[in-house]
Amino acid sequence: MKDIKVLLVQLDIAWQQPEKNKSKIEKILVGQPQVDLIVLPEMFTTGFTMETDTMSEPHEGPTFLWMQQLAKSKNSVVTGSLIINHQGKMLNRLYWVQPDGKSIVYDKRHLFRMAGEDEHFNEGHQKVYPIIKGWRVCPLICYDLRFPVWSRNQNDFDLLLYIANWPEARRHAWKTLSCARAIENLTPVIALNRVGTDGKHISYSGDSAIFNAKGEIIAEGLDKKEQVIFGEIKAKEYRAFRDKFPAHLDADHFSIQL
Repeated sequence: MKDIKVLLVQLDIAWQQPEKNKSKIEKILVGQPQVDLIVLPEMFTTGFTMETDTMSEPHEGPTFLWMQQLAKSKNSVVTGSLIINHQGKMLNRLYWVQPDGKSIVYDKRHLFRMAGEDEHFNEGHQKVYPIIKGWRVCPLICYDLRFPVWSRNQNDFDLLLYIANWPEARRHAWKTLSCARAIENLTPVIALNRVGTDGKHISYSGDSAIFNAKGEIIAEGLDKKEQVIFGEIKAKEYRAFRDKFPAHLDADHFSIQL
């Protein structure tokens, strides 16, 4: 396990304009430092839209190919989610794309019924744990943050990652729960949210941050500002804390029934 350098793209997503958003991301990343992981928001090509018929792409379609090219050119893992139509199912699918082109996918488990996401998308049923520099990562999406059982570490992972379109109206919950997930799981947390106002006139404040395993902030974004946030997660610090405070050894054992 080695230190991980991370860039979070706290993006003001152009409503339902995939090419504009991808072009904007490319420009934002020009001149940024070399990192191991580049994190993009939930539905980074479209914003949080339910117009799946017009905004969906096929699995490993044009945006996936773009992510592959970006990962190769930056020599970094690139991750983010978009709307995918796969075998007749609409999915809020996170891609984890490595510089060598290999990828892993996670489909959002908890669909946000208050916006009708459960009526337009199919839920995922499986967590994945991609590995980067010896760290086992658990990537999750937005509303998943509210469900601690789904996020619970049973010695499955070393790092939690959340990408989101989480509205400003509930920013207190976003900030509180992101920190709580780090503390209760004794793992660092990467929490990336978008900024700006979407096509439904919903505002987003960002509040993106990286927490260490104690819940302390390693790096955070400016309020409501489109920007790139750099952070470094230290392996030695993580291992030392887990050794000194091994509360995970007293955790309850359970299984999730899907």
